[in-house]
Amino acid sequence: MPQASLSLAVRNHPEADAATDAERWHELVSQVGAEIAAPLTAALERIHVLTATGKIDRAGLRALRDEVEQARQVGMIGQQLTRFASGRVRQSHEVLQLEEVLKSVLALRARETQARGIGLKPQLKSARVIVDGSLLFSLLNATLDWALANAHAHVEYTIDFKTWPVLARLTCKFAHRPADQVDDESVTASAPPRLDSLSWRLIEQTAWTMGLVVDRKDAAGISTLVLEFPKTAGEEMEGLSASEIDDASTQSGNSKALAGSHVLVVASRREVRVLIRDALRNMSMLVDFVSSVDEAASFCKEGLPHAIIIESIQRGGRFTSFRDEILGEVPDFVFIEILEQGSTFEMSGTNGATMARIGRDVVASSLPAALMFELSRSL
Repeated sequence: MPQASLSLAVRNHPEADAATDAERWHELVSQVGAEIAAPLTAALERIHVLTATGKIDRAGLRALRDEVEQARQVGMIGQQLTRFASGRVRQSHEVLQLEEVLKSVLALRARETQARGIGLKPQLKSARVIVDGSLLFSLLNATLDWALANAHAHVEYTIDFKTWPVLARLTCKFAHRPADQVDDESVTASAPPRLDSLSWRLIEQTAWTMGLVVDRKDAAGISTLVLEFPKTAGEEMEGLSASEIDDASTQSGNSKALAGSHVLVVASRREVRVLIRDALRNMSMLVDFVSSVDEAASFCKEGLPHAIIIESIQRGGRFTSFRDEILGEVPDFVFIEILEQGSTFEMSGTNGATMARIGRDVVASSLPAALMFELSRSL
């Protein structure tokens, strides 16, 4: 019996004339608008009910927060796509262990996957690839976003090799329909439209920019995404000259893209919040604020951010136990402390420091650089 499937295979950005390319971006802009409008419309309806009744229950408040968060996430994806549309994305190639970067991403988001009831099944061979580290980090997060939004029960990750030519391959596979809903009719049906969400568009665009081969098939309720890395580092490291490899191997200062990264700020005072917010304003990051370590712990129950910034007056025994708990799950998790005053600027590891420390007087100038360094060092 024939199977419904979608297959895409590209090695670079598709060769298209100006009209076709403009049409594709027009469709993307329309999709951004639609995916932002839907959750905001639902949120606005809840606000109207709240205004009329003066009441909202816990479930309604949670739904309202989720709808606003969904719209915010779509807006961030739109900003990332805008970076690609501008054509100004600069890549710094590095030799990276693909499986280690993937393990880092999965560990960082373990709480989120558990909260969603999704199991992860990684089968990862060791593979060295030559890519831009920031784009790889963004690509792996986008892949997990897409899988978590569509998967039932579990997501399988595999890293293996194509035999000829020898290329590293990353496969992400999951059921996009529950097993009891896969029948003869669904086998021949087209894939659900939600599979072509903006998260998928971000995967496509990021992979195209990186020069990867993308292949996706949706058949019999199963979605399988395969990413091939043409520049796989082997004995001869085909694809790049020896000098390029040597140069690339030393470039680690920009290993994780800050665009789209999620930062949690623990600060009780408004002036400190404003100072940090202004310092991060132009960095295209998701920034959330809480007033205490207890609130931070509650916030992190369902998923960890990429970094936590904390004002020094919040440090104490409660923070130490909270930090130790996170480091037990993600040993290289990023913490940055904002000191009460001064121009201190210390990275973690400096003079035995266990976390980065920045004086309040230099937050505006030093916090972006500190985040860049701390987020990049784990790759």
